[in-house]
Amino acid sequence: MILSPSPRILILLLAICFLGGWQLHGQPKAPPAGAQTDLIGPIDIPGDNLDQILALLGRWTGRSLLRPQNLPAVTLSLQMREQVTKEEAIQAVETLLNLNGIAVTPLGDRFLKVTALSAAKSEAPELIEGSALLLPPSGRTVSKLFQLKFLRVTEFMPQIAGLLNPAAGSPPVIFDKANSALITDSVSNLQRIETLVYRLDKPMLSGLEPKFYTLRSAKASDVVSKMKTMMSGPLQTQLGSATSYNADDRTNQIVLIADSRQHGFFDELIARLDVRADPNTRNEVIYLKHASATEVASILSNLVSGQNEATLRTSSSIPATRLTPAASNGSTITAAAAIVPQLGLDPSNQFSEVLTILPEVRSNAIVVSGTVDDLRLIEDLVAKIDVLLAQVRIEVVIAEVTLGDEATSGISELGLQIDGDKLVGFGGAASGIGVTNGVFSRPTPGALDLAATISLVTTPRKSNTNILSVPNIVTTHNKQGTIFVGEQRPVISSYLNDSTNTGGTTGSGYRSTVNQQQIGIELIVTPLIGPDGSVQLEINQTVEDILGEVIIDGNPQPRVGSRRTESFVSVQSGDIIVLGGLQRTSDGKSTSRFGPIPFIGDLFGKRSRSKTRTDLVFFLRPTVLTNTAADNVKAMEQVETFPDFQRAKLKRVLGETESVHGGSN
Repeated sequence: MILSPSPRILILLLAICFLGGWQLHGQPKAPPAGAQTDLIGPIDIPGDNLDQILALLGRWTGRSLLRPQNLPAVTLSLQMREQVTKEEAIQAVETLLNLNGIAVTPLGDRFLKVTALSAAKSEAPELIEGSALLLPPSGRTVSKLFQLKFLRVTEFMPQIAGLLNPAAGSPPVIFDKANSALITDSVSNLQRIETLVYRLDKPMLSGLEPKFYTLRSAKASDVVSKMKTMMSGPLQTQLGSATSYNADDRTNQIVLIADSRQHGFFDELIARLDVRADPNTRNEVIYLKHASATEVASILSNLVSGQNEATLRTSSSIPATRLTPAASNGSTITAAAAIVPQLGLDPSNQFSEVLTILPEVRSNAIVVSGTVDDLRLIEDLVAKIDVLLAQVRIEVVIAEVTLGDEATSGISELGLQIDGDKLVGFGGAASGIGVTNGVFSRPTPGALDLAATISLVTTPRKSNTNILSVPNIVTTHNKQGTIFVGEQRPVISSYLNDSTNTGGTTGSGYRSTVNQQQIGIELIVTPLIGPDGSVQLEINQTVEDILGEVIIDGNPQPRVGSRRTESFVSVQSGDIIVLGGLQRTSDGKSTSRFGPIPFIGDLFGKRSRSKTRTDLVFFLRPTVLTNTAADNVKAMEQVETFPDFQRAKLKRVLGETESVHGGSN
């Protein structure tokens, strides 16, 4: 148990030490009667070895000295001009030995242990239980446990390290969890450290006064947050670590604890911040004309998050923006941040932390909540994003060409000529399939459809060509268009055996699950339309044929063959793209009856086998639409070829549609 001196004893000792000029070391008092035999001196030892001094110490203390052989070899001098008591003489010798790196520690009541000062800590020196101020100052090596109440021992010990005797060896032993430290040093040094602990280990509330600010307009937590942002860094260091200010939202007050000299600074600052202002946020509904609300909201969320992500890398004090819907992954945010310069935005414009963006799918609008600057920036972005995308009409002719013995592809079989830049090189390939590609450019624009154009340029006409389909599709920039020509066949996808046992009779039944499978020709086109009328097409072709049947669990199933290619081509509006090479070889056999008798005629009739090669050729012509009446010229020309009653009815419907749209404008 560690005993602490009472305040009265400490004050008395401090008064004796500091005001009395250390009277314990001043003029000695006259010894009482009968005590003359305890006086020693005068002593004058100009220079003697350690053994002589230790002998004096042993004689004066009446104890036996225990010492190692390797004590430092020092020469000591001791002078006392007047008589002193035996206790004072012992203190002088202990201090002299301590100054020369030698420690004296008691071992029981009959022995003294003499060691090098650096090893004194490990030799179990005397542990002071009470106050070191109650002992006479000396160089005797002792230990004392200091337990701090308010100071942190890990902060206080490094600050007093310079006061300790460097010859004492290892530094103080710190007990962090107990907030204590064990110090081994001379009695004089421990007295000085105890005095410092007494003066410093107390609550540092002197000079601090609380003050309460009741806010009228602003919210207390918002004002405190702004104050902490403004006074972070060097300014907070100038205010001091003891200054604190916190918000009490229950009473809408700011509680300040600071030096009274700082109150004026906080009075003016809080008064400036507690002013009536317009609401920080506005709500706005932005209706979209062309774009999807969900896609636009996602793009804006990712864009704003990416911009704030870049800002946070340069300034950690700017908070991140909370957005709904949330941004996806880091790569999407980084990519969105790169869009800012492309959209012509000012990099200095920053979005606030209260910005929220939500899609309203029913009315195809986005709901934006944020500051006035947020709304202005979002409206500028929406005006750049919500634009009408370019459209393209793609005319397609799918022809099946029967190849002769010399023909290598359907293009060569048709006699198509590749002349100059009318064929732009591009390619597509699949396993076991070679594709030949070409582009035809008409010298002058006309109103002929693609099928008629192909008939004109393919001379002479081939009787072995079968046009399977002439579809047209209209799609927009970067939107997929699909054409399928074929059929759907039922295919058994699962086959279960439902066996039952009723009354000893076992019955068997089967349950099949049937799905519809598309079998035919599928063409998927994704266009990218340039501002100069160029069109880049990604073309995926899939051709599936029924090669025969296969029996699975007693059920006939179609055996389907598949051919696939993928091509990329860049052309101008109106150019014709030719894709070929999806060839197929089919085996055929035929018999002719010999004579009128059926069985005998079939037996002796002529039999033949044949192999037929066919190639599917795709003709595509993309035409960029201008959103004017010129886009409908070809369609109206086809309407003129309809019968009279159909043409009149169609024109009447088209006329009513135009009048409705004209009235709405």
